[in-house]
Amino acid sequence: MDKVEALEGFLANSSPTVSWQEFLGSLLLAATLAHLVGLLYVHCGTTLTNRKSFSRNFSLLTVTTLLVIAIVKSSLALSLGLVGALSIVRFRAAIKEPEELAYLFLCIAIGLGLGADQKAITLITFIVVGLLIGARKMYRGKNDHENLYLTVAHNKNGESSLLDEVIESLRTHCEFVRLKRLDERENRIEATFLIHFRNFDHFEKSRKALNLLSSDIELNYIHNSGL
Repeated sequence: MDKVEALEGFLANSSPTVSWQEFLGSLLLAATLAHLVGLLYVHCGTTLTNRKSFSRNFSLLTVTTLLVIAIVKSSLALSLGLVGALSIVRFRAAIKEPEELAYLFLCIAIGLGLGADQKAITLITFIVVGLLIGARKMYRGKNDHENLYLTVAHNKNGESSLLDEVIESLRTHCEFVRLKRLDERENRIEATFLIHFRNFDHFEKSRKALNLLSSDIELNYIHNSGL
């Protein structure tokens, strides 16, 4: 009984003891690192989404994670309550790119580290990750032949897909073609390619050739820095 009473007393009396000066410093550091993560994502990311808009969530995610960890880190009762609360919360976000998840996990890790007062480890890890991202950006810049995203969509209308004809047409006019995504439904197909043109004339010839394949074909070209 003594052990049970001691455990009950611990759970009842344990409470987070967080110095507001240290917490404020960690909060400012978390916001700064989250902003830097956002800059890395905007300038070094490769996703097709609006990276500048998506990166605005990083600061909120990092600071919120820090707050949660700072509150529950010295309280077993609050930790158990957090587990119960998160078990009934379902986050359903439309994350299509693995790179987006990687940056989100980086923000969560920063919040966890700073919330647990592991500033040195968090800063060292952030610097190493930043250097790796920068090195990958430089390497990709030297070997970047995948300079344009093309999304082709059309309705099947009971006929066979035009995918083979689209690929053959792209191979005729492009130096490089890679299928990155394929969404096929009963009456519609949508494919995303990474392609490379020698010059703008080849781009125009390819665009006109694709438009001749079908009257209902939809073409969407995306490049973050322009063609």
